Amino acid sequence: MQSDRPIFVIGCPRSGTTMLQLMLHSHPRIAVPPETRFVVPGYYRRLAFGDLREQANRRRLARWIVGDKDTKFKELRLDGDKLVEDIVAGPPTLGSALGIAFRSYAEQYGKSRWGDKRPSYFHHVDLLLRLFPDAQFVHLIRDGRDCVASLKEMPWYTKDVFHAVTNWAEAIDYGRKHARNLPADSYYELRYEDLTAYPETELSKLCDFLGEDYDPAMSEPYHVGRMAIPQHKVWHSNTHGDVTTARAGSWRTRLEPWEISVCETVLGERLTANGYELTGAPKASKAHVEACENAASKRRWARRRKGFRDRINRFREPGPVAAQLTTRQLGELAKV
Repeated sequence: MQSDRPIFVIGCPRSGTTMLQLMLHSHPRIAVPPETRFVVPGYYRRLAFGDLREQANRRRLARWIVGDKDTKFKELRLDGDKLVEDIVAGPPTLGSALGIAFRSYAEQYGKSRWGDKRPSYFHHVDLLLRLFPDAQFVHLIRDGRDCVASLKEMPWYTKDVFHAVTNWAEAIDYGRKHARNLPADSYYELRYEDLTAYPETELSKLCDFLGEDYDPAMSEPYHVGRMAIPQHKVWHSNTHGDVTTARAGSWRTRLEPWEISVCETVLGERLTANGYELTGAPKASKAHVEACENAASKRRWARRRKGFRDRINRFREPGPVAAQLTTRQLGELAKV
């Protein structure tokens, strides 16, 4: 039986997740849309929608997905009115409503399996598993120095280098946690550098993990790039060409010497553990190391506060949140 498990692409921002999204979207059975913003926000505001076993509440949730400007629903190019009715007619859980939106996106391409991509999802794997218990996660890892160099050049990135360094460290640390805690058929890691150098080999191994047959079109994702990537995202213009190794290691000319020192001082063990060689740059100054530590501390406490509120809200949930759509999801439901 062919798999219908949801696929989530995760990783530090600017690690090549958009390229991987397009590679998966090029598969004849898999559709992965441009980034949207209704999964995690929808989860955290789930209590506001009430008991989804009531039809009126499912309609309210569906209209929020379709109509709120912050959800980026328009990126899916779906008929909003039809999706509202599909969600109202669907199983009465939050995961089901969200899954129906992505399933509808896949159906418009004649595909039977969907995925989703947001780099920040690496923070939210536990949350996503509550919504989609059978999900598979693909973590793309890139040299942290390249990620930092690319982040600081993005028009939408308003933080400093220290936050960028911290972001990559978090992605690696969360990845280690997921690798320890998740079943082997639920979590998979691959490196950007290997994927761009040997796309056929790496994508074949990825397809084995996903339970799919490799298709050569996956190694030529530029065919779907212009269609699947919104035109205003000019920072993804590299995805419109051939898969290339040209950007690997470009941090050498894009980072200042002191920035290389910060990366290698703070990220050194993580870099070498993932196969990236250090230059032997001088150790970063105490002030720069402390700036990274302060950024990490602020982010850590913010997540802890949010996690604490979420644990409380779980006791207030009026009904189940897990999706009831795929073969495995329905199989688990039958056991209850």
